[in-house]
Amino acid sequence: MIRINLISERRSVKAVSKGFQAGQKITVIGSLLLVLTLVGVGWRYWALGQQQAQVAREVSAAQREEQRLAEILKQVAEFEVRKQQLELRKGQNAPVHMVDQISRALPDMTWLTTLKQEGFTLTIQGRCLTLTALSDFVGNLEASRYFVRPVEIVDSVVVNGDGKATPDLIQFTIRGTFQMAGVAPPPAPTTGRKGGKRG
Repeated sequence: MIRINLISERRSVKAVSKGFQAGQKITVIGSLLLVLTLVGVGWRYWALGQQQAQVAREVSAAQREEQRLAEILKQVAEFEVRKQQLELRKGQNAPVHMVDQISRALPDMTWLTTLKQEGFTLTIQGRCLTLTALSDFVGNLEASRYFVRPVEIVDSVVVNGDGKATPDLIQFTIRGTFQMAGVAPPPAPTTGRKGGKRG
């Protein structure tokens, strides 16, 4: 009679199947790890691509802003140059207007010998034939909108001529404050009058 040991065959089949299942599990796990690694690398590559695109957009926006600001700075620089030119022209026009107004206010038979400027204050020296001419000159200066009232007569002296060819002349010195539109006027002088009781 022949005996077959079925138990040992069952054990070997189980051992083979267990070994096969363990190999399948390792293969599946390895495949999963490989797939996860590829997904992670792909996601990282995509994220870096997105960051690079964002940085490129920010750099482009910054370059456009830089160009815009460069244009604005250029306009500001041109404005500053124009402003300086206008201030220079305004400063150059003031003496021209001053001399023009003085010459317009000058009556007949009146001559100027000296014109001295200190800030806004002008000291004018000259000669005339009559006190009326001197009074007219001061009145004309005060009537113009370029001189602050009062224009004061500092000094007037009669210079005797030779009586024949040279008449008597009045030598005068007047002082006034020049003002012009767009130029800040000087502060008004304060008078410190003290009030007291009369006894």
